Amino acid sequence: MSETWAPAACTLPTVERPVRVAEFEQFFADNLRAVRRVDAQTLDLTLSLSASEQAKDLTDRESECCSFFTFTLTKSAKDLQLRITVPPAHTSVLDGLTQGISTTLPTAARVSNAR
Repeated sequence: MSETWAPAACTLPTVERPVRVAEFEQFFADNLRAVRRVDAQTLDLTLSLSASEQAKDLTDRESECCSFFTFTLTKSAKDLQLRITVPPAHTSVLDGLTQGISTTLPTAARVSNAR
C-alpha cells in the first residue's frame, strides 16, 4: 500500500505519513479477514477480534489528521467489523485505500463489491 491515498486534507506531517502507512499495512496483514466495498462512500473490513485495541488506537489517530473519515468499530462473538465512511468529496481517498488494502490481502480475503 502506498501513501498516495493520503489526501491533501490530511494534517499528518508528510514525514510521518510513511510510518502511519506502514502501521496500517502491518495491521491489515496481521488482522484483516475480509473486505467489502459497500458503496462509493463505504468500506467494510472484517478483522480479528484480538485487534480491537489496536484498531481503536489507529482509527483514533487517523481521525485526528483526516477528520473526514468516519470509523465505526463493532464487535461480534467471532470478529471485529470496521466500517469506514467518507463524504462524497473524498470517495477517491476511499478508492485509493481500498486499492492499497487489496494488494496486501491473501486471495481468500480479496475485495468484494456490493456496488
